[in-house]
Amino acid sequence: MTSAANRSTLNRFIAASGLSNLGDGVAVVVWAWIGTLLTRDPLLVAMIPVALRLPWAIFAIPAGIITDRVSRRSLILGADVLRAAAFAVAALAISRAAPLAPPPETGVADALLFAILAGCALMIGAAEVFRDNAAQTVLPSIVPAADLEMANGRLWSAELTANSLAGPALGAFLIAEALAVPFVFNMLAYACAVMLVSRIPLASRGAQYANRNWKREFREGLGFLLRAPMLRMLALLTGLWNMCHQMMMIALVLHMQENLGTGARAYGAVLAAAAVGGIAGGLAGGRLAMRFGRGRTAQWALLLGSASFLFVPLMPGPVSLALLLAGFGLFGVTWDSVSAAFRQRMVPDEILGRVTSLYRLTSWGMMPVGLALSGWIVKLAEPSLARPLALQLPFVIAGIIAVALSGLAWRAVGRGFTEQQAAATPAEA
Repeated sequence: MTSAANRSTLNRFIAASGLSNLGDGVAVVVWAWIGTLLTRDPLLVAMIPVALRLPWAIFAIPAGIITDRVSRRSLILGADVLRAAAFAVAALAISRAAPLAPPPETGVADALLFAILAGCALMIGAAEVFRDNAAQTVLPSIVPAADLEMANGRLWSAELTANSLAGPALGAFLIAEALAVPFVFNMLAYACAVMLVSRIPLASRGAQYANRNWKREFREGLGFLLRAPMLRMLALLTGLWNMCHQMMMIALVLHMQENLGTGARAYGAVLAAAAVGGIAGGLAGGRLAMRFGRGRTAQWALLLGSASFLFVPLMPGPVSLALLLAGFGLFGVTWDSVSAAFRQRMVPDEILGRVTSLYRLTSWGMMPVGLALSGWIVKLAEPSLARPLALQLPFVIAGIIAVALSGLAWRAVGRGFTEQQAAATPAEA
């Protein structure tokens, strides 16, 4: 069981992650919403979120190598400092550009502001790659293997409370008051997270790895992943599922604005409802895995979360949509908690950063593909479909793909998780 000292370190780490994710949660609303204030072109609206996610495809591998070489605390601190600076630049640019011109149907109202915001999003996304990769490797050094579902569940719940519950609601309120205010708030949130992380004792790894060859280190991580078919399958499955998720999330902004006639506050409330379900999934994931087994829990969480995509266009208003996304959050975070624990148990700590980065190169690198694909689907469908139907098409396509993936992976997921649980020592089980 987790010692008192480890619980204290875990609590501080979770609090720091929660504060950092509060800034991310505010930005969830702000990045997409401000895009719609600069253009109504769905493909261009997606470009700023694409810039935010693109670094996962560029920096995931070097992030893993660096994570295994240096102090993970220093890496987390540096990333949060960089994100605070980028949000400060974005806030200044928006303040200088206000008031914004009406958004055109094609092109952008302010090309310079659009470019600056895309650049800031790219910088924030790059910092996020390094921070999140380092953070994913910390838990196994804080808690014993038997407590990983619990620790991951608590971490996911804290992050979701901030990122998807409090953050979007606060972001919607702030952006409705003044466009630059959410960016200033994020700058301050990351600065506070930096102060909190600086008090967390995490071991430095610089001396141990200073003379190692990065190519050999990369081959070690890649070789482990290639020899682990279950881990490869999970990376590919999670990547394609994340692609579908991002197709839905970027389409949701214009769908709520134009089809449901809602504003920023309603959008934030719907995202908050998804977070409530996610918090429940984070708290219940470990218990469900213990009660029904890791394999069955993973199978049903994946399938039910995937099926939720298909029902989004059928929801007549924000209330029903919020209830649906609450269920989606419950199943999605249950899957995240169980699958993350599977990876953390399987990979030795000395190569966990590299394997995690390669895993996330696939699982997160597909996110910008989903964002761009959603915009292209709407753009290509509009000439033959009315715009309201075109805006709903990404939900349907994402749902079909996600449900098909769940069916194809059903037996492999159940078998892999169950075998790991059966092979665990009594302390890990």
